Amino acid sequence: MRDDSTWTMRMGANLAGDRALFSVWAPKARRVEVVTETAPEQGIAPLHRDEDGVFSGVLYGIQEGTRYRYRIDGGEAYPDPYSRYQPEGPHGPSELIDPAAFAWSDDAWTGLTADGLIIYELHVGAMTPAGTFDALRRQLPELRRLGVNAIELMPLAGTPGRWNWGYDGVNHFAPTHNYGRPDDLKRLVNAAHEAGLGVIVDVVYNHLGPDGNYLRVFSDDYFTARHQTPWGDGLNFDGANARFVRDFVIDNACYWLAEYHVDGLRLDAIDTIVDDSAPHVLAELSARARAATPRDVVLIGEQASNEVRMVHPVGEGGLGLDAVWADDFHHALRVLLTGEREGYFAGFRGTIAELNRAITGGFIYQGEVEPASGQPRGTTVTTEPATAFVFCTENHDQVGNRAFGERLNHLVSAERYAVATALFLFEPETPLLFMGQEFAASTPFLFFTDHNDVLGKLVAAGRREEFKGFRAFADPAERERMPNPQAEATFLGSKLDLNERKTNRGIYRLYRDLIRMRGEDTVLRDQSRARTSVERLADRLVAVRRWNETGERLLIANFSSEPISLTKDHEIFGGGEQAAKVILATTWRRYSGNEARSGWHGRGADRRFEMPPASANILAGAAHRDGA
Repeated sequence: MRDDSTWTMRMGANLAGDRALFSVWAPKARRVEVVTETAPEQGIAPLHRDEDGVFSGVLYGIQEGTRYRYRIDGGEAYPDPYSRYQPEGPHGPSELIDPAAFAWSDDAWTGLTADGLIIYELHVGAMTPAGTFDALRRQLPELRRLGVNAIELMPLAGTPGRWNWGYDGVNHFAPTHNYGRPDDLKRLVNAAHEAGLGVIVDVVYNHLGPDGNYLRVFSDDYFTARHQTPWGDGLNFDGANARFVRDFVIDNACYWLAEYHVDGLRLDAIDTIVDDSAPHVLAELSARARAATPRDVVLIGEQASNEVRMVHPVGEGGLGLDAVWADDFHHALRVLLTGEREGYFAGFRGTIAELNRAITGGFIYQGEVEPASGQPRGTTVTTEPATAFVFCTENHDQVGNRAFGERLNHLVSAERYAVATALFLFEPETPLLFMGQEFAASTPFLFFTDHNDVLGKLVAAGRREEFKGFRAFADPAERERMPNPQAEATFLGSKLDLNERKTNRGIYRLYRDLIRMRGEDTVLRDQSRARTSVERLADRLVAVRRWNETGERLLIANFSSEPISLTKDHEIFGGGEQAAKVILATTWRRYSGNEARSGWHGRGADRRFEMPPASANILAGAAHRDGA
């Protein structure tokens, strides 16, 4: 592994004064020329090939903003694989960008660590009416008031069309022009740091999108048929010329951290990144990315295999990630709340035992056979910290991969939504919120694309086909009701109505209070799985206890439709009423609750703790029991 402690871009177009060095790996080509397209003249300059198939050359008298392409063997000209900006989209020319031109003012910012992280995932285009980096920047103060400390941006790499989730990216180094220019993104990151918010960028290293991917023009070795993904051939991380492909991906990771000052990366679907060589490309990425910036960096992997080695240090045979998405918690909670048992929910029963396993163990599946596949899934969790597991009740997948993009608050009552929220933000694992859930957004988040007509029809048909196996969509007529991903109305209908922060102020206050409690409370700040217990009090009544040397906190969550009454001597209260003071109840009017009979009532031997249906209470006590 090479030393990236002073990382700089080695490929692409790099300015130095009045000249620029162009470098492109194109082993298929006999001749490569830079074609500049800046009016009023077009310039053509040949590049020189080395023994590895890298073509390089210096152009003098060139300046930032110059648009260019690479002409291959005197034929068509194509955008730079390392392009920093595509002002006209993936099929247009690349634009020369000076990364040193932006005036940063975030020197005091030290980066992010996994400890205490509260993530807010968002889609730049759907977060605000304007859908731009600048518009998002104006939302940062309110996000900070909410209490989150990091925003996670869904993929920014250039995609075709006017809107896209971002996972069809083909210009890995070029933030999509749909959101603004590179400096607009830098202003966003700079302002986030000044507001006390970290920035995590979602990156996709398992495939490239189907439209605008010109990598094969330069080399067939970018991809390999030996490793297949759900999207076709995998990237070639372990075959002929794999060094250049590995560098392409690792350079991209370093680029976001070094040139854009971002604080972390969310690595998409890492189960599909196959590498039979050593070290694994993600282990190399982890080491080199951390060396690319003096700031603390957080690396998070999306996965479904539940392999703990992903968060083990590289030196111990792991991939060196800080955390992974752990969706077992979401799935068990969703089944408990809705009773859904199709698709991947079929492997969950929605029991308190499953919640116990997730909250105290990170994963539910730790080697057990999963019914859907009939195969064992997961590995045993031992000493991995709670911060290694990212939990959610919503994310872009769990909402947007539903046929109609329903959010959790669209599927359950407001009362049960509040109970689920209390449980979610009480557990010790790292919470991830999806934009709008904090105010129970009325808008869905749908799957949307803007491909060319031919590809767009295939995507829409494929989307309908995905739901063929679900009972509700067995009838073709029902599948035809699904929103067309290509329709402008599908994208526009997914945009948040930020005025709902006020109209839905009750649930918004609940999120703010729970997040503030999580950050300020001496017990809840201690993200220890070992000092967390989960107990089933009744069929749909769960108690979660967290403790340390400063005290104890107890969450009692009633998911049932019946009121609950517990005696003051119930073992869950430990030292009795005096050791169990209510510090938050979802039924409080502050949260638009119904102020139903909740908390301690009665006297003497009749003193009881009452809870109405679908409610949650958090209690505090000075006592703590290390073995409890």
